[in-house]
Amino acid sequence: MSSYAPTPVAITSLAFAFAIAPAFAQSPIDSAAAVFVTATRAAQDSGDVLADYTLIDAEEIARSSHQSVIDLLQRQRGIEVVRNGGAGSAATVSIRGANANQSIVLVDGVRIGSSTQGTANWSALPLASIDHIEIIYGPLSTMYGADALGGVVQIFTRRGAGPARVAAFVGAGADATRTVESSVSGGAGSLNYAIAAAYTEAEGFSSTTPKSSSYNADDDGYAKQSASARLAYTLAPGHEVGASALHSRLDGQYDAGASSYDARVMQRLDNLALFANNRIAPTWNSHVQLTRAADKSGTDSSAAASGKSQINTVQQGLSWQNDLSFGVDMLQLLLERRVEKVLSSSTPALTGERATNSVAASYQLKRGAHLATISARNDKSTVYGEQATGALAYGYRISRSLRASASAGTSFRAPTFNELYFPNFGVATNKPEHGRNAELALAFDNGVAQLGATVYRNRVSDLLVTATPCPFSPKTYTSGCAYNVDRALLEGVSLNGRTQWSAFSLSTSLDWQDPRDDTTGKALNRRAKRHATVKLDYVTGPLTLGADMQASSARFDDAANRNTLGGYTLFNLYGAWRFAPDWSAQLRVDNVGDKRYELARNYATAGARVFAGLRYAMP
Repeated sequence: MSSYAPTPVAITSLAFAFAIAPAFAQSPIDSAAAVFVTATRAAQDSGDVLADYTLIDAEEIARSSHQSVIDLLQRQRGIEVVRNGGAGSAATVSIRGANANQSIVLVDGVRIGSSTQGTANWSALPLASIDHIEIIYGPLSTMYGADALGGVVQIFTRRGAGPARVAAFVGAGADATRTVESSVSGGAGSLNYAIAAAYTEAEGFSSTTPKSSSYNADDDGYAKQSASARLAYTLAPGHEVGASALHSRLDGQYDAGASSYDARVMQRLDNLALFANNRIAPTWNSHVQLTRAADKSGTDSSAAASGKSQINTVQQGLSWQNDLSFGVDMLQLLLERRVEKVLSSSTPALTGERATNSVAASYQLKRGAHLATISARNDKSTVYGEQATGALAYGYRISRSLRASASAGTSFRAPTFNELYFPNFGVATNKPEHGRNAELALAFDNGVAQLGATVYRNRVSDLLVTATPCPFSPKTYTSGCAYNVDRALLEGVSLNGRTQWSAFSLSTSLDWQDPRDDTTGKALNRRAKRHATVKLDYVTGPLTLGADMQASSARFDDAANRNTLGGYTLFNLYGAWRFAPDWSAQLRVDNVGDKRYELARNYATAGARVFAGLRYAMP
């Protein structure tokens, strides 16, 4: 494995957390209550999850006072984000050094994203509707099919049960940011419900720097409105039907040169799922889900017709999952169908449709101190043919607190519609990328301290790259094309720790990674070799105070490794005061040192920012 050179601040922070854990941990951490779904598509206690994971729970989301999903993810281990300006700008997420289009995003089991770009519309996702987020690191193609090469992020919206609960939030801050949120949830007889809505707008700041050819000194603001709902009805014990829906619309400004024209991007997400969960027998649970996800993105950069474009993706899915219990073991059988449709306003128009039929099986085994999971899947596409994937994971409980595990698996990423069909760029014969991952891990959890270490190595073949000029050299490809040629290696070490003493809780992480193009020997662009996080919280009675730090080493902005993006360290402060049983005031100060840095070359990032709000939440 390649050598790594961690920064002094990263080494210090991690060493501090690991050194103090045994002595510092005096209060229990409620880790046993955590239940994960994404790793195996079935509820699992955290101690049985063999994949590397992170849970962002509802309490952490509320306490953080973040205003976007991207801001929340940027502070998680193993995650790197790129944003082309402020909160309303285009953003991407990289997991473990993988490309942004090599990971899957799910909302309540509904797969979202653009089939042309291959990425999710992160900026349009509404944080106000989210209850918790599960991040699984490493390939999960045997569970979810194409594109789960680097990892999976699953977002769970709010659910209701018990007496009606009303919540609301109003806040304001830097760049004339204003936000309003409201929700109601609960249960009435056999019906459970949760409904949420939010509106945010900001005047923002210039999305580019003066060095950019697109620079315009005006502020680039945005407005985002969202709503979500989930209804579930229990027909009889063990038999539930329901529906969930999510809508979000983002209208954002961006720089398109010195012209006074108000350049805008309009993005819209609409998700719908109908589901039925049935206990057919004491050892047989059936889960059926019908889904539809629409991703609509339009730009308006000039008064001319050529300055306007629209690209729409619609994904329709049907899945039937059967969970069969054999004592403490479980056999899962899965049938799925996904249909992707694309329509664009380009000339000639980019249109297309493809369907993928899938069958998968997995077996989860428990034998005393031994845990194991084996899974296999076959995806058959009308465009790129059949793809078979498999995975095997094994865990051994060395003691009640310490577990070792090892896993290996294959994965693939399907070529996007742009890579296949975009005029004068796409090549219809492009094949999927393929990944082969292996990892080793240690996990320690004694109820008062948690420590984890994972070493991984993921080889990617048939990597799709953009070449200029195109090696095929026909006249239609004079501006370059996408084609399979490269190999990539994603390898690294991820460490994390968490502990609590009295009113203090401390968590920290450190990632060394070396994502590189094996064909050229160059580092993959916009991915740092080192990044670290530290978070310290103090909670006493009605008062919560917190501070966090995130640090990243330098990266290259381009595949040729000519343009360097400098490293950075950001410090943030936040707090909340519950001055009445149902009321609390919140304050957040980001980038306290007003650090100037770039996530993408010539695109601006926010300086020091203050945001304050008032929250009402019934107990």
